[in-house]
Amino acid sequence: MGGGQIAFIVFLFILVVVILSSISVVRQANAYIIERLGTYNSTWRVGLHFKMPVIDKIVKRVSLKEQVADFPPQPVITKDNVTMRIDTVLFFQITDPKLYTYGVENPIAAIENLTATTLRNIIGELELDQTLTSREIINAKMRATLDEATDPWGIKVNRVELKNIIPPAAIQEAMEKQMKAERERREQIIRAEGEKKSAVLVSEGQKEAKILKAEADKQAAILAAEAEKQAAILAAEADREARIKRAEGEAEAIVNVQKATAEGIRLVNESAPTEQVLRIKTLEAFTKAADGKATKLIIPSDIASVAGLVSAVTETVKTSENNEN
Repeated sequence: MGGGQIAFIVFLFILVVVILSSISVVRQANAYIIERLGTYNSTWRVGLHFKMPVIDKIVKRVSLKEQVADFPPQPVITKDNVTMRIDTVLFFQITDPKLYTYGVENPIAAIENLTATTLRNIIGELELDQTLTSREIINAKMRATLDEATDPWGIKVNRVELKNIIPPAAIQEAMEKQMKAERERREQIIRAEGEKKSAVLVSEGQKEAKILKAEADKQAAILAAEAEKQAAILAAEADREARIKRAEGEAEAIVNVQKATAEGIRLVNESAPTEQVLRIKTLEAFTKAADGKATKLIIPSDIASVAGLVSAVTETVKTSENNEN
């Protein structure tokens, strides 16, 4: 192989290397800044690109993804002259690679300083208590200010978050004591409310119990009165029934006695007793009366009048029977 062939192979190899080095592939979410002879030429987006050897140069590779910048704590002073330290987290995205490349020398350092000054300005208008309770307001104000300030640099500030707020040790201790006192106060309030509710429930229960007892006593009294009333009614009805039955029995006995008397008189009349028999029966009746326990015995002066009385009675019975017939 002669020297000319070797030179050709070397030249061919160098040419291949130059061509390959001039071909570039831009990946997703990236952009390349191209300068030609030291002057901005173009911005390469995603895809296959070819640059002029030696003349064109990739001066910056820019990531278009959202990025996070965590800045160290910055000392700030509140409106009521309390010094505290606050560290912030910044979420940003590069929207214009050219402005990002040529707008500012060190974009991250510029954003960090801009964040510190903006935070001092906002916190300087707030008191300590407002600073601790107004994170959302502070975040919104900082995002608006930083987004406007970084727009010429091709940067879009999406979010700003206060990561930590570190007050002085004395303030932190006082806040802990205050929080402890507040918790104790709330605990006492909750306990008092619980005791109050418990007392109310107990009194309500006693009230309900008394009402129920009164209602029960009332119902018992009503039922007792109703029972007594029913008992009295039943007793009266029973007494009335007994009287009716007794009266009916007495009436029936009287009727039976009258019937027996009438039957006896009828039998006497049917037997047609003589005057001598009547007198004998009269004497027998007086004898039985004398044998009784009576201490006094009245004997008519004329015993014959008794027989006359019996005869009169016999005639009256006969007359009654004839009228019935």
